[in-house]
Amino acid sequence: MDTVIGVIGGSGLYALDGLTDLREVAYDTPYGRPSDVLVHGRLGGARLVFLPRHGRGHRLLPTEVPYRANVHALKQAGVGWLISVSAVGSLRAHIEPGHAVLADQYIDRTRHREGTFFGNGLVGHIAFGDPTCDALRAYLAAACREAGAVVHEKGVYVCMEGPAFSTRAESELHRAWGAAVIGMTALPEAKLAREASMSYATLAFATDYDCWHPDHDAVTVEQVVGVLMSNVARAKDILGHAARLIAAHDGPPPHHDALRTAIFTDKAAISAAVRERLGPILAPYLA
Repeated sequence: MDTVIGVIGGSGLYALDGLTDLREVAYDTPYGRPSDVLVHGRLGGARLVFLPRHGRGHRLLPTEVPYRANVHALKQAGVGWLISVSAVGSLRAHIEPGHAVLADQYIDRTRHREGTFFGNGLVGHIAFGDPTCDALRAYLAAACREAGAVVHEKGVYVCMEGPAFSTRAESELHRAWGAAVIGMTALPEAKLAREASMSYATLAFATDYDCWHPDHDAVTVEQVVGVLMSNVARAKDILGHAARLIAAHDGPPPHHDALRTAIFTDKAAISAAVRERLGPILAPYLA
């Protein structure tokens, strides 16, 4: 069976060197359309499926991203490994703009997002103490080193609602919590990926020092965009190496069975409507 790697990130990421068999597929889901069409291709012995998180042209605010539709569509596409590429602000002096950060923990400060596939006839509670896949983070760390990128292999990611950047008081609070970076998109994405039995990791790139650093001006859109452009080329290189490493993984993705003990609703009580709505997500557990 093919290894299928999903990548959520900027719309330029599917222009990878060596990517073949490109095709665009429009998906529909019970939660509406995803952010954009999904771009399928092949690289390094794996199938890759790309989704621009904010839509092409960056049309969607972090709050407006249809997270459930995105993950559901990726599940329909057969994705087992999901890499989330994102821009973050650094909350630590040693994490410099341009550095890669592989967050291993999250703090959820979002307020206006639908964050679960459960509900409306299905009760479930996923284990989320370790929200990322250790194996996938290890492959990404190795890929970063192969690409010559400076990588921080762990760190706490604060996910804020946005769209405004932090106040200085908020930035200092997050630093006091021990957080390493701050962004606007990792949640509920990571939770939904776990509910969809995907092995998930965040490949974050620092673009700025938020607003806490006394020797740097407060973050501006121009600053973020400038560093983002240089990070796109770095991310493409890393993803090329990562695809080869993931394709050589022995066995299924580590979180392929994440719902085995998470579903509390009796199978006999799960309605046909729920089964249809969550078909690709529930199918392995309802046989």
